[in-house]
Parts: sequence; C-alpha cells; structure tokens
Amino acid sequence: MRICFFLLLLSLSANGFTQDAEAKLKELKIEFPAVGKPIANYVHVVRSGNLLFLAGKGPSNAHGIFITGKVGKDLTIEQGQQAARLTAINQLAVLKAELGNLNKVKRIVKVLGMVNCEPDFKDHPKVINGFSDLMIEIFGEKGRHARSAVGMCSLPMNMAVEIELLVEIEE
Repeated sequence: MRICFFLLLLSLSANGFTQDAEAKLKELKIEFPAVGKPIANYVHVVRSGNLLFLAGKGPSNAHGIFITGKVGKDLTIEQGQQAARLTAINQLAVLKAELGNLNKVKRIVKVLGMVNCEPDFKDHPKVINGFSDLMIEIFGEKGRHARSAVGMCSLPMNMAVEIELLVEIEE
C-alpha cells in the first residue's frame, strides 16, 4: 500500500501537480506590473472560502497602455494570442498581490475569455489559448482549466481581449 501511494505521488509530481510556480516565473523571466486601481466601481478580486474570483482584465503593459482593436480585423490571431498572454500576466500579478506567493494556487478552475472581434470571427479559442497556455506553463497540470472563449462586438477602451479568472487556493 505504501509503495502504491509513493508511486502515485511520484506520478503526480512528474505530471506537474507539484510544479513550483514561483520558480517557473523566474525561469521565464516574467515580471509583474504594479496592480493599480480598478478602472471603475469594482475590486480586482473577491475571496469566498478557498475560491478567488478575479475581475476581468485586459492586455495592458507596465505603462497602462492597452493592446486595442478587433482581432481578425485590426489584429492577427497571433497578436490576439499575445494580448491574451499579456492579460494572463496581469491576472497573475493580481493573484500574487492577493496571495503573496503563487504556490498557494491549488488549481486554475475556470477562465472566461472575451475577444473583441467582428461577428463573423470564429477563432476565439485560438486567441484565448495565449492565456491558457501560460497558465499551464506556470502551474503545470494545476493550470488546466474549464474555459469559455467568446466573441464580443466591443470591449472597454477597445481592448483586444478581456479575461476573467476563477482560482482555488490552498487553505
């Protein structure tokens, strides 16, 4: 019985369940922007038990400048993916500010990705992969999540994407 438990732990570790998120950030040379004030009447994160509900964030750089435009019209799918990746970094900055250490993340549970696009655009999942891929790269298997990727006729400040996040944390 002990051998089976040990093999299970070894397997989970090999599959990324115990990946060190903080070390992975350093390895990838990802630096977080300062988390500023929300742009309207809301908070960045609400904690309920061991769940964190993160408000929608967009692809702004360290200077607060957003990647804007409609994906498929003004931006390529690849540029949309980069916008989604930048949004992931901004959401991770909120998580880090809330938790102090990203290794307290137990699981990335759910992602809602909204893509600013024309009505006939159909590659929303490809765009939001820019976000999802980074979550998996940082957290390993704990970063795999349920997800919705939808198109919007507009987003605040014409940003290319907006992404909400639901995270389970260690208690």
